[in-house]
Amino acid sequence: MKVIQAYRFALDLTPGQERAALGHAGAARKAHNWALERVQAVMDQRAAERTYGIAVEQLTPSISWSLPALRKAWNAAKDEVAPWWRDYSKEAFNTGLDALARALKNWSHSRSGTRAGRPVGFPRFKSRRRSTPSVRFTTGTIRVEHDRMHIVLPRLGRLKLHESARRLARRLDNGSARILSAAVRRDGGRWHVSFTCEVDRAQRRPAWPNSVVGLDVGVKHLAVLSTGEIVPNPRHLDTASRRMRRLARRMSRRVGPDRRTGQKASHRWERARRHVAQANARVANLRRDGLHKLTTRLAGGYGTVVVEDLNVSGMLRNRSLARHITDAGFAEMRRQLTYKTEWNGGRLIVADRWYPSSKTCSGCGAVKTKLALSKRTYTCIICGLTLDRDLNAARNLAALAADAVTAGSGPVAGRGADHKTPPSGLVAVKRQPGTATADQTGTVPPQGATTNHVLTRAY
Repeated sequence: MKVIQAYRFALDLTPGQERAALGHAGAARKAHNWALERVQAVMDQRAAERTYGIAVEQLTPSISWSLPALRKAWNAAKDEVAPWWRDYSKEAFNTGLDALARALKNWSHSRSGTRAGRPVGFPRFKSRRRSTPSVRFTTGTIRVEHDRMHIVLPRLGRLKLHESARRLARRLDNGSARILSAAVRRDGGRWHVSFTCEVDRAQRRPAWPNSVVGLDVGVKHLAVLSTGEIVPNPRHLDTASRRMRRLARRMSRRVGPDRRTGQKASHRWERARRHVAQANARVANLRRDGLHKLTTRLAGGYGTVVVEDLNVSGMLRNRSLARHITDAGFAEMRRQLTYKTEWNGGRLIVADRWYPSSKTCSGCGAVKTKLALSKRTYTCIICGLTLDRDLNAARNLAALAADAVTAGSGPVAGRGADHKTPPSGLVAVKRQPGTATADQTGTVPPQGATTNHVLTRAY
């Protein structure tokens, strides 16, 4: 199975190498801003001519937004616009032009309604202070050295890695991976290199291919599994908030840049800004590491993982919970499960967004009309089942695996889920044979056993 996979490593750059990387990022920013200014000038001129009633065929000719057209225009004007262009790789300028071409395409498709998702605004000029320095290499010498602690990139030369690249080097040596591009980027004060590779991954099977697990995510607990396991929410942002506020106050008391007066930032302000960036990067790294460990364990252990189709963007409108939801990383968890289940030979089932997993009794299938968010314990008045609200939802999600066999791919509604809960107080739903209901013993079945029940196993 061939997939596109990225390998990311931290770099240990010398001061000279860091200046060269910043120079390449500046070259990409220069090409991006020049091309954007050219496109915007033509658009403004055509808009002004329309106000004067000029015919369409007599307007200023429009210019193409494609990458080849932008690259051709840049090559014709680079001697005048950037006479220093020979000091940097051609890939640096191509990075800025490619970013602009993609941004203009996304804006155009979003404006015409052919692009799904949130509306995309018109591209903006890149600032030296606000934009993230990055450059991408697609041609030239890109390789990992034999010592696996150094890499070679065009014009930047031989760069030292902070960690060994043995995982990528082994695949390159045996021919199971091919480097497509390499991107150098500065995040949180540190430089990283990311290799985009075409990897031929071996076919794998989960530890228990016939087992099913339901995953209910939340703020109080990061995840509750239908096995009864509770994954605590580390709350990395809340833990580091006190230190981050102290660093932000320290930076605000320094002499920062001011465009109105032309004042430059002091060295103390720059040092304080680096400390703030490092604190934010540490929180992001801790969150990413925890999500990777959880999703890897689930995708490698269970044959079927069932999650909810959450409206995360809508949930963020709640000002009281937005900070905690972003800190948990619901969308990132589902993104990782999507490709990791495929890599490990499992499957990911997404429950319908309107499926009442919390309101449905996992024992008899009765559905409540209303269930306040403050009620953390689910009590069924039909069968008398009493258990944690999140565990009840996770068990209902696990029961949808049987429905997904006949429903195929895509979100699964399950048991008549609709956009509205039935008007009656409780609706009894007959359980289908083979669905995971009352047997939640958590025992491990023998190899080859067929079951839809959820299993508990420590990795």
